[in-house]
Amino acid sequence: MQVYTAKTGLIAHINKQKQPGLSLGFVPTMGALHQGHLSLVKAALSMNEYVVVSIFINPTQFNNPNDLIHYPRTLDKDVSLLKTLSKDSIVVYAPSSEDLYGSQIKSDCFDFDGLDLEMEGSSRPGHFDGVGTVVKRLFEIVRPDNAYFGEKDFQQLQIIKKMVAITKLPVKIIVCPTEREANGLAMSSRNARLSPAEFDASALIYKTLQYVKKQFNYESRQALSKWVVNQFSTHPLFELDYFQISEVESLAPIKKMSLHKSCRAFIAVNIGDVRLIDNIDLN
Repeated sequence: MQVYTAKTGLIAHINKQKQPGLSLGFVPTMGALHQGHLSLVKAALSMNEYVVVSIFINPTQFNNPNDLIHYPRTLDKDVSLLKTLSKDSIVVYAPSSEDLYGSQIKSDCFDFDGLDLEMEGSSRPGHFDGVGTVVKRLFEIVRPDNAYFGEKDFQQLQIIKKMVAITKLPVKIIVCPTEREANGLAMSSRNARLSPAEFDASALIYKTLQYVKKQFNYESRQALSKWVVNQFSTHPLFELDYFQISEVESLAPIKKMSLHKSCRAFIAVNIGDVRLIDNIDLN
């Protein structure tokens, strides 16, 4: 398996491999790979002749310096996991910040039509400019036909779709379902930082979303929000950052229930210094 740390080598490799009729899939990651990431790579392998997986911990999307410092760095393990899927059809791009950003490591500014101001955006100002910047640069380097993202980071997914529309980059965004642990917790690299007790307790997050989905057509938005707040305010391990029921396209909070609008419920919870997010389709 080829592992490139410089974009010049990666681009040369892609230029050699890319031929008419052959498609290139791309899975951008920050490493610490788990089965959720591997499900994206499997989807990419099933639809493309070859696949690039990037492993890069992007400094411009972290608001909390400690989160950046403690983010797991497991490149050798990640490469070994990818080899279990394919040794010949996957190429890894694991650049330095300087290789990707050059001498100035900073975000571009985007107009995301308010998508960046809801939920994660209100809690993490500038976060989505960092996301948009790094994905744009990766798309420009890799030049994929298809790029694969999971529904767990649904707001990020909408942001990336908007960025592609703004920049007119010729890449198709493929959405893949959230992979979950046996207790329902959405798979995330952050899960490894949970203690066994915290991991077990985190089952409450998805159970809460499932209840909201079940009751969505029968209870008011206010009643459901109050119920969710009560679930976490009485639990000693959790601090609820936000719960929001939003329209899918705008991500704005719904003002009244409607069977004619596509909606999702979004949640962010802190367990100690670990922040977990999840969402569920309500329609």
